[in-house]
Amino acid sequence: MCRNLLYFVFVLVFCLASSMPAANIIFISGAYDDNADGEPDDQSWIDLLEANGYTVDESFRNQEARTLDDDKIAALNAADLIIFSRNSDSGNYASDATEITQWSSITAPMILKSVHTARSSRWLWVNTDTLPNYSDSAIDILETGHPIFAGIPNGAQITDGAVGPSTFVGITDMGNGTVLAQVEGQDATWIAEWETGVEFYPGSGQFAGGPRLIFCGGTQEAIPDIGRGEYNLTPVGEELFLNAVRYMLGGPREEAYGPSPADGVLVADTWINLSWAPGDFAASHNIYLGDNFDDVNDATQDSELFRGNQDTLFYVAGFPGYAYPDGLVPGTTYYWRIDEVNDVEPNSPWKGDVWSFAIPPKTAYAPIPADGSENAALNVTLNWTAGFGAKLHYVYFGEDFDEVNNATGGLPQGIATYTPGTLKLAKTYYWRVDEFDAAATHQGEVWSFTTLGAASGPNPANGVVDVNPVQTLTWNAGAVAASHEVYFGTDADALKNATKSSPEYKGPKALGEESYDPGTLMLNTAYFWRIDEVNGTDTDSPWPGNIWSFTTGNFFAIDNFEDYNSGDNQIWYSWHDGLGYGVPGIDPYFAGNGTGAAVGDETTASFTEETIVYNGLQSMPVVYDNNKQGYSKYSEVDLTLRSDRRNWTAEGFVELSLWFRGDPANAAEPLYVAIADTTGAPAVVVHDDPAATTINTWTQWIIPLQAFADQGINLTNVDKIAIGLGTQGNITTPGGSGKMYFDDIRLNRPVNVAGE
Repeated sequence: MCRNLLYFVFVLVFCLASSMPAANIIFISGAYDDNADGEPDDQSWIDLLEANGYTVDESFRNQEARTLDDDKIAALNAADLIIFSRNSDSGNYASDATEITQWSSITAPMILKSVHTARSSRWLWVNTDTLPNYSDSAIDILETGHPIFAGIPNGAQITDGAVGPSTFVGITDMGNGTVLAQVEGQDATWIAEWETGVEFYPGSGQFAGGPRLIFCGGTQEAIPDIGRGEYNLTPVGEELFLNAVRYMLGGPREEAYGPSPADGVLVADTWINLSWAPGDFAASHNIYLGDNFDDVNDATQDSELFRGNQDTLFYVAGFPGYAYPDGLVPGTTYYWRIDEVNDVEPNSPWKGDVWSFAIPPKTAYAPIPADGSENAALNVTLNWTAGFGAKLHYVYFGEDFDEVNNATGGLPQGIATYTPGTLKLAKTYYWRVDEFDAAATHQGEVWSFTTLGAASGPNPANGVVDVNPVQTLTWNAGAVAASHEVYFGTDADALKNATKSSPEYKGPKALGEESYDPGTLMLNTAYFWRIDEVNGTDTDSPWPGNIWSFTTGNFFAIDNFEDYNSGDNQIWYSWHDGLGYGVPGIDPYFAGNGTGAAVGDETTASFTEETIVYNGLQSMPVVYDNNKQGYSKYSEVDLTLRSDRRNWTAEGFVELSLWFRGDPANAAEPLYVAIADTTGAPAVVVHDDPAATTINTWTQWIIPLQAFADQGINLTNVDKIAIGLGTQGNITTPGGSGKMYFDDIRLNRPVNVAGE
């Protein structure tokens, strides 16, 4: 495509000039998708960092770090922390001695998770090429007082072998570095560090330009089942990794951390000993404990959930004389919070995070197949986790919900598995497990699954709310389907009993045409649909499908950016920018709108932004440059509306809303929205904050539609919407540059509309 070179030059210049220095953590990765799931294998590491409040700069993620120049080195040196992902090819980062020295000389702290890169044939951190792979690994902590291990028990299992093995350094001689932990029972280093200025090992000739840490995490790939550098930490391993990140960033920890038990785990007992690691300034600790998240989060010392102030680092609950003296209740989730106190510090107390643990229920839980699963094997074996204290299990299984729900008198069994025998194709089955704990029988809930052969993968997903009223329904064909029969309506019972003579029947669909367009739907309305699979050669055909549902929202989506792809619906085909696309005389073609805007991202599978997203899986990235030679001195992207999206007065809409996100490194330029009807000039509304482009959190902008009507726009026939940076129409006065993200452009009704 002709736009590629223009785009990469435009984006690369912007990224190197402005985005990198503002980042907190630079994440270096090859962005490989070896397991072919549609996203880089190491995406979850970035998600974890962002979920913990860190800003992650991905400018070096798509092999941009394979070669270094002065601009890239400056950006790396300016980072607060560099994390080098296991999702990499070590040979691409050590082409010659000069390049190795460049990496060694980086002054920013670095966590290296790719130990392939550390070996003596690459960066010369460790004097070995031996790199064993281990699964389900337990840690042997050597430096027990090190802050990385706060709240981490020695011998804890850090990696989850069900995801895949990690690669470790096959020796424990780190030269001039310090081994902090090794793999339990193995001569293999797990975590090691080097101080600034030291030679990594005698004779390596490479010196640490800043603090360096090896942290072995992320999977050794086994394509196609296991990707390169997939997230494979247990909850304890996750806390260890976050401890390592905090340690390398070098900042003080004001809040309590390192909860034990780890946040969110199940505790199979009716008492508990809570412990934690103290904040750096703590003299004592205020303890809050209860069974409601909001109550614990909002509690003060006047609350009954305040359990006291103490200087010790543990608290017992579930014993006489302590909180919950009669014992913790099975099936209950408990929440706790530790506030750090130091009366001589003006910022004390420091409010802590709310952590949780749960006592397993007395009923069976965690069914396999999961409740509502599709495409179960015809010879499936059912599994579950036994209820708290369960001694025997009573299993009920059948094709009718009510029969299974009301069944009694089952035979007891001692194992938590059940094999129902060979099942039917495309059939929904129901099952229930009652647990007997020697004192009472605890009736379980009814679970269900559907066997192979039924239509599956409904889109919208079953039960989802806030669906756009312009929505094409799609599904995945059953294994033996030759065609499909579509049923759709607003009555669940009618859908369940509908036949081809019912009004809910919407006609057949051929195999390969797994979609149905119901037209524009009503707002705030529940809809139900069913796909029956047909194969005329089978006497059981058609196979009735499950009843799926969704509910439309109180809005109309102008664009949520979820449908764009790298095929025939590329984002710049709809949102026009200054670059344009295509070749003159060939359809599709757009010459560009003459402004300094570039929409889209050619490095992702969908050509949209797939990481910095407000809602769903995709958002619209827009690079702006208001001093670009040969272009106007403002940047704008515009969308011509489809006919079914032009009447902005329908359904009582009163406002336009959109979400945006910028970056502190962006130049402060006016942010505006312009709309036009088919008869005249556009109406422009400018955001109140002149520095909106520098806001680096998702921010909603609500614009009353009256603001456009007051400028003469016919809201019943809106033809085009544009988003711009700068002053629309400016062709003389230079401005700045940056990158913005936009998501969920909607028309909203008043919040007090009936049915809200």
